Amino acid sequence: MKCPPWPKGKKLVHLDLKGAPPKVEYLHKLIELFSNLGIDGLLVEYEDMFPYEGELKLLQGTAQPAYSQEEVLSMQEFAKSKGMEVIPLVQTFGHMEFVLKHRPLWSLREVARCVGTLNPHKEEAVKLVMEMLRQVVDLHPGLNTLHIGADEVYMLGEGEESKLWLASNERTVEQLFLSHITKVAKAIKQQWPYLTIIMWDDMMRGMSPDTLKDSGLVGLVQPMLWDYTPNLDLDKTVSLLEKYHSASMSDVWAASSFKGSTSVFTCVPSTQRHVDNHLQWLKVAASLSAGINLKGIALTGWQRYDHLSVLCELMPVGLPSLAACLQTLLHGQFSAEAQSKVLELLGVSSVEVEAIEWTSGVDSFPGRRLAGLIVELNSLLNSEDIRFFENGMYVRGWFSPYQRQRKMVTPLITMPIQDQASIYLAVLQQKVTTLREEMVQFYPESTVQEWIEEHVSPVMTPLQKITEDIGACVKEIVP
Repeated sequence: MKCPPWPKGKKLVHLDLKGAPPKVEYLHKLIELFSNLGIDGLLVEYEDMFPYEGELKLLQGTAQPAYSQEEVLSMQEFAKSKGMEVIPLVQTFGHMEFVLKHRPLWSLREVARCVGTLNPHKEEAVKLVMEMLRQVVDLHPGLNTLHIGADEVYMLGEGEESKLWLASNERTVEQLFLSHITKVAKAIKQQWPYLTIIMWDDMMRGMSPDTLKDSGLVGLVQPMLWDYTPNLDLDKTVSLLEKYHSASMSDVWAASSFKGSTSVFTCVPSTQRHVDNHLQWLKVAASLSAGINLKGIALTGWQRYDHLSVLCELMPVGLPSLAACLQTLLHGQFSAEAQSKVLELLGVSSVEVEAIEWTSGVDSFPGRRLAGLIVELNSLLNSEDIRFFENGMYVRGWFSPYQRQRKMVTPLITMPIQDQASIYLAVLQQKVTTLREEMVQFYPESTVQEWIEEHVSPVMTPLQKITEDIGACVKEIVP
């Protein structure tokens, strides 16, 4: 089914810097590519990569130092030179793990066991949020739009102060959420009246139009409705946008996904899955009533599900998906023409990253060789022979944990097991060495180490243990 192309409005690409923050040189190359692909702006989620100062300096990353003020400014200047707006995203309620994980700020959590949710009743919490926003706004000269997050505010209402607040006048968790966000939005408007404020919509999805109107939030923020699934529910999504419109929130945004939403630990994305998500968004845009002003769409590329989760797909392997999703929006369908344009823009043989012929062609997009190495190594790591080596007949039959512990082994069979494991280890080690040498050109050493420990070590460590254990057992019974 062909839909009209994405309506007039901004197309933002989301840079999630809370994991695998690109080196500045690579960041500039990515921005140039985004511009060539037709992106209008960047939605930048800094988290601990922002150079907070003063009392907030503890928010800066430790494994990987934050970008410097000069680097943040140069990124903006380069983006603006390419005609792209930069919109910072600063969490102000939920997903504040990078803030509330620090011991001096533990007291500002809604509940102790939920590291991400701010206690909305503490005056220091609002002061903290406003100081974070002040520093970010100050380092973004000419800023027009600010995203204040506010998604997935887990455990809200479970803190002792919240329970007292809710019991007073029979108030609801919905009102508690709206109270804090309205307070923050009003404070922003008071300090920077020219700023447009965007927020994630999910905490408002179950609210009635009257609840939204009564909160005082209407007119202060523009909801950004996110749905990253390939089977996005068209009727439900349109109904939600119509509800916001009926609550006088007619300026709205969409948020799709080009990577980082398949599973928390996905290494290589499926382009078709993400294209399907954008095809559904096209249907949504074509179904809206005339009064709804769709301001644009943010193509999210999550690098972690939250600050404390593992890495999702790295940017280089997500670029074919990003290009395909953009062409889908521009053409109104993922037609042969749209696919051909992706191949032309990126200089690749397929839109699916796992089907690209990585050995041919020049470095046609930034990080192309790294993407190929990741795909190749990921395929090897997930091959049945290697990943399930310990479940093979010979290992389970002649080198079980019981046999290892008692050194009851048959060298005639266990030594070939050791040889095969050693071969796999040598192949993997060679691939890892090559990948590491390439990855450090684009990412800090801490990211390289994390990626290897998350994806490679769980496969190599059991193989190494088998070779060592067989060696020790054989030594006991072979002269």
